[in-house]
Amino acid sequence: MTSSLTRLTRLAVVAAAAFGLAACGINSVPTKEEAAKSQWGTVESAYQRRADLIPNLVETVKGAAGSENQILTNVVEARARATSINITTDDLSNPEEFQKFQDAQNQLTQALGQLRTVVEAYPELKSQQNFQDLMVALEGAENGINTERVRFNEKAQDYNTEIRTFPSIIGAKLIHGAQPMSYFKADAGADQAPDVNFGSMSADTPAAASNDNAAAPASTPAAATN
Repeated sequence: MTSSLTRLTRLAVVAAAAFGLAACGINSVPTKEEAAKSQWGTVESAYQRRADLIPNLVETVKGAAGSENQILTNVVEARARATSINITTDDLSNPEEFQKFQDAQNQLTQALGQLRTVVEAYPELKSQQNFQDLMVALEGAENGINTERVRFNEKAQDYNTEIRTFPSIIGAKLIHGAQPMSYFKADAGADQAPDVNFGSMSADTPAAASNDNAAAPASTPAAATN
């Protein structure tokens, strides 16, 4: 009888300890962390999809608007910078590395915005089915980027809240050594479409359009909100 009582007491203690550890974030913290990291992989895939479209887009524009060499060069160089900065899931808690990645991707977004402005002066280019297909695919890729960034911010916020609130903060600090993840941040005015005026541009004067574009500031990149 005493042995059975002792065994039951031990089981109760183990169960209580397990419950206490669970309440202290022993399971919830890594679960939410892995959810955020998994979503980050989806973000990277969305960016890669856009990067894969750019070489064909540049070649198509070059065939019809070869005089826009500077804009095309800007796009190619921005793509190279964006694809050269790879951050691991460990870097998601490193604000500086995360910002470098976001800045490079935003520069590519700006370069693509310049390219869109230029092609308005080339109606023969816009009439090509291949170009139209590429632009539709690019728009879909950029919409996908925005969507996945928002979802990542949500997962990161869920994780950050978990590791900073009681009682999970105990396990987060003492057991997991958890650090908060960075968020994608929207640039000022990113919630508004850029105001582009083509009133002074003529379809038969592409050179003038190029000059206007060179003088104009880069368009504001789209970004996900927190």
